[in-house]
Amino acid sequence: MGRICQQCPRRCGVDRTSSRGFCGVPWDFTVARVDLHPWEEPPISGTRGSGTVFFSGCNLRCVFCQNRAISREGLGKTMRADELGAHMLALRDRGAHNINLVTPTPYAEALIPLLQQIKPQLGIPIVYNCGGYESVETLRRLDGLVDIYLPDFKYFSPVLSERYSDAPDYFTVALDALREMLRQSGPPVIGADGLLSRGTIVRHLVLPSHRADSIALLEALAAQFGNQAFHLSLMSQYTPQFAQDSPYRVLHRRVTSFEYESVLAAAQRLGFVGYFQTRDSASAAFTPDFAASLAALEAPHPSGSKTEPC
Repeated sequence: MGRICQQCPRRCGVDRTSSRGFCGVPWDFTVARVDLHPWEEPPISGTRGSGTVFFSGCNLRCVFCQNRAISREGLGKTMRADELGAHMLALRDRGAHNINLVTPTPYAEALIPLLQQIKPQLGIPIVYNCGGYESVETLRRLDGLVDIYLPDFKYFSPVLSERYSDAPDYFTVALDALREMLRQSGPPVIGADGLLSRGTIVRHLVLPSHRADSIALLEALAAQFGNQAFHLSLMSQYTPQFAQDSPYRVLHRRVTSFEYESVLAAAQRLGFVGYFQTRDSASAAFTPDFAASLAALEAPHPSGSKTEPC
């Protein structure tokens, strides 16, 4: 039976058992990395790390993507639902504070039955870590399965979102998606241990030469949602080496201190609560070695409890 894909805003309508849509991956799970990850926001990583599952493929085409080996080139291992479930349980057994699904959008439909089965066994939060370009209809099907939403919100201007991510409708789509995420998660809930158990963190990456767009975006989010509905993660980690083959020369340099601090000042003026980065985060050293991660995934099946096939 075919798998006609309509699960993201692009609604490619392709049969992903025999062809590829915009995201470039098949229907079956394609996973590039499973590991504890210490470099998320503090209430996500905690002291032991977030249990990350990096999926291959993406429904955006960001010209500055630091994970293009998996987002664009499809590096990854095909994985059955029961195998992926076993990896999640193994991450929990290693002390992960949560299960962090990174770029899960192309696999949302396949994830739903797996999460329905495995969530009661995990006993730790599920994080949906995405690019923000999501279908509201698909998100509604995840209601009750996701505890923490961790979306990017990349652009205010449709000109920039079309130029850099091939998504001219990004702002309007991401705004509707964020509204649904907030409806499901409610405001952030942080326990005595400093960990987020429920809520939404919105990430925004400041781009070189585009601080005005960042400030306009923050003002629009404050007008729509106020400053308490989510936590803001304002990122300065833009790394120009990943955009060196881009024709857009404004992206061929790092964000300056003035640019980032201008956006940070706007976030503070608007009263957002959240997290900011130091400039040393703008380094390729923080990008996982996906080739090495894939080799580790080819090792024998993780020990510990297994789920039944979905």
